[in-house]
Amino acid sequence: MTPVGTGGPTARPEHPRSTPRKATVDKPIDAALTRLRDNDTARRAGLAGSALGTELAAAGIGFAAVGGPLEDRWHRALTELAQCIRPREGAPPVLNEGGVYHGTWIESTGTVNAEVLARFAPGVARDTHLLFADHQRGDGMIPYKVTDAGPAFSQIQIVTPLARTVWHHHRLTAGDPGFLERMYRAMARYDDWLVRFRDTRGTGGVEAFCAFDTGHDLSPRFWFAPDRAFRGDARRCDPDSPTLPYVAPDLTANAACQRSYLARIAEALGEDPDPWRRKANRSIEALYEQCFDEDDGTFYDRDRNGAHVRVRSDVLLRVLACEIGDAAFFERALRDHLMNTRKFLSHFGFTSLAMDDPRFDADASRNSWGGPVNLLSMLRAPQAFEHHGRAAELAVVAAPVLAALAAADRFPQCLDPWSGAPGFTSVYSPSILWFLDAVERGFGILPRPGGEVWFTGLPPTRLDHDAAAEATAYARRIGGADYTLAADDGRVEIHREGVLHLAFPRGWRIVMSPEGTVRAVVGMSPRPVTGDLESHGGEAGADALRLTIGPNERVELDDRGAVTSRTAAAFVPPGFG
Repeated sequence: MTPVGTGGPTARPEHPRSTPRKATVDKPIDAALTRLRDNDTARRAGLAGSALGTELAAAGIGFAAVGGPLEDRWHRALTELAQCIRPREGAPPVLNEGGVYHGTWIESTGTVNAEVLARFAPGVARDTHLLFADHQRGDGMIPYKVTDAGPAFSQIQIVTPLARTVWHHHRLTAGDPGFLERMYRAMARYDDWLVRFRDTRGTGGVEAFCAFDTGHDLSPRFWFAPDRAFRGDARRCDPDSPTLPYVAPDLTANAACQRSYLARIAEALGEDPDPWRRKANRSIEALYEQCFDEDDGTFYDRDRNGAHVRVRSDVLLRVLACEIGDAAFFERALRDHLMNTRKFLSHFGFTSLAMDDPRFDADASRNSWGGPVNLLSMLRAPQAFEHHGRAAELAVVAAPVLAALAAADRFPQCLDPWSGAPGFTSVYSPSILWFLDAVERGFGILPRPGGEVWFTGLPPTRLDHDAAAEATAYARRIGGADYTLAADDGRVEIHREGVLHLAFPRGWRIVMSPEGTVRAVVGMSPRPVTGDLESHGGEAGADALRLTIGPNERVELDDRGAVTSRTAAAFVPPGFG
């Protein structure tokens, strides 16, 4: 198989767009390529001179769609993302949460948001990470948010592991050892703080002292619990609480995953990773001992009285997004919970509370984790699904959400699970970044930490709500070469430096190695897809490899394009029982 990521200059202010195969545009793919060539991303999104615009231009990113609202919404997403990137006096700009949230939260802005942002504006993402190290308190606590008023320490509010986002940024950007070490020292000190102040019962887990420790506003999980820690001090739990402290599964899973990535960072810095690995294992043991219910197949808080708090919430997805559990466990979670329409799978994404819980409230008009779909949960979901090779299920869940946001008048925090109507707030960076991620993950070009690149062929030609496009084209610069992925309802093409390079049927993802060679093909459709992987431009002319690939199946190829192995996770469709 022809290498696809080598050669070409390393930096250019503009990149050549792929040109149609004919002088007259008579095919949807050709029309999409023409639109892409004629688009100017920075001008269209009003980003000229901005930090985001500069980094997008360096990455050669562009998008076009023939028909439907997606092209306009994509450029609007960039416009509003730029509004969330705010300058600081005497310091580089950083990402803000957006909407009604004026500042940068470690729960989201500084972790999962920044991880996605790193594909579009790696410099801004780096400075957003460093913001938390810069404001670490003397006792080791990292602030839960930083605003214009300064750092805040009244709760911990940790969900996505910071160490993983830092490690992924390091690998995505080819690494700055100084940045990595700076963040490592700060995170190691914070781990010590959590051990000292958030394991008062000696279980080995991490405890929640208030609702805001997990960002679960209005969730029944924290009924009869205060919003903030006792007297605004995250080191203290109200001694008169009837239920707190909780041994919290999401906080404990966060610590386990955090420690496993601290081990990787320690090893990269030349230090012994084994102490971190032992600590991670102890966290996992505490998680299962304290919080897991085998009969229900899910995790609950354990309150101060030793009882499980039997509220089924998005805690399960959070734990899974921390890479807890093996393939069999994840499949059970899909069947019983995440892909179950009685539990968490609404037509418009994962709900924040199980729908068969009588306390479920679908009201999306406020900041609520008591029922509605939160786009922050959707942004976290790939960390669980892709980790277990469940790209096909994730694509099924994402399509109606993409249609809803394409038709919406804003990028909200919440969606109505029944209608997909936008709810609380607007210009909300997790929602914006989910949309940008969904485009790259579904029908764009997505660079991965370590150099792997995904070219995915699930064009949005079958979306509801009048959101469908006839064809799309996405551009990105990889390894100094300009690539375009263009697709209509049946065919997907990859162009390199304006020349057709590969083609394949709708429903596949092409995986490129760090060296730029096709290494694998992944099934993205719920059904098996048969077709040819066409390779163009070699000395011998075009050649084709005939393949049938099932959902979630990964077919590995060698340097010659021959199949070396096949693996697959059984597809779990939406369930109704």
